[in-house]
Amino acid sequence: MKTILITGGTGFLGSFLTEKLSKSFQVILLKRSFSNTWRIKNLLKNIIIYDIDQIDLEQIFKTYKIDIIIHTATNYGRKGEFSSCLIETNILFPLKLLELATFFNTDTFFNTDTIGYKYLSNYTLSKKQLLEWFRLNKGNVRIINMKLEHLYGSKDDDSKFVTFLIKKLLKNESIDLTLGEQKRDFIFVEDVVDAYIHIIDGISHVNNTFTEYEVGSGKSISLRSFVEKIHCLAESNSLLNFGAIPYRENEIMESRADISKLISMGWLPKVSLDEGLKRIICNFKEHNF
Repeated sequence: MKTILITGGTGFLGSFLTEKLSKSFQVILLKRSFSNTWRIKNLLKNIIIYDIDQIDLEQIFKTYKIDIIIHTATNYGRKGEFSSCLIETNILFPLKLLELATFFNTDTFFNTDTIGYKYLSNYTLSKKQLLEWFRLNKGNVRIINMKLEHLYGSKDDDSKFVTFLIKKLLKNESIDLTLGEQKRDFIFVEDVVDAYIHIIDGISHVNNTFTEYEVGSGKSISLRSFVEKIHCLAESNSLLNFGAIPYRENEIMESRADISKLISMGWLPKVSLDEGLKRIICNFKEHNF
């Protein structure tokens, strides 16, 4: 059985990856000692867990032969963190992992990236700067960069747009929005996990250097239409104040993934936008959100 090391395994995407991969691989999960494990509480007996603030990372690589690293841990900078904190989490930590992976002959390193523009925020800048370092990699580790479009699903943080929006609509609270002309590509979390697994299953056919995959539905929808769709599905009475908020500086007006490389590997998104949103709304109603 191969061993996969996952960072950010208590987070949204990482928890779904941990659940799926633990059925076929030995999973080692890296977290902070204060991380909340509620998303993976049913998996704790089936995986190996290390607190990265209490152990030398090198010791893990000395103890286990790590075949694959899946790096999902990230700092979005949404809590007013200093830029140095984002650099520590989003650049220095994954570079340290890559150095260890190179020294201990790990085969593959998956990096979880954003489709976002480099200068959109401190977060996107840090993610793109990490890629510049990765492209300089001359070691023996295969690097796969997963450029994710707008990921959504149950168990996501309240700070994320889709979760925030649905909860406000279910409470029938008014919402201030931009004009909503921006177009976005939304992809359900289970389809993203399936994309990772498709690549792992066909890993022998992937270049041994640096390869990128864009992960999304391959379709875009205006944010206005997206919000109105949820408003209808949630049977909400919320007042939608389109145009109350100005666009961000450097706003991306259209984003859509080119999924041709994944399609060639046999992957296709299975969960439609309507179906995915209905699942989240139903889940929130069942648990009284």
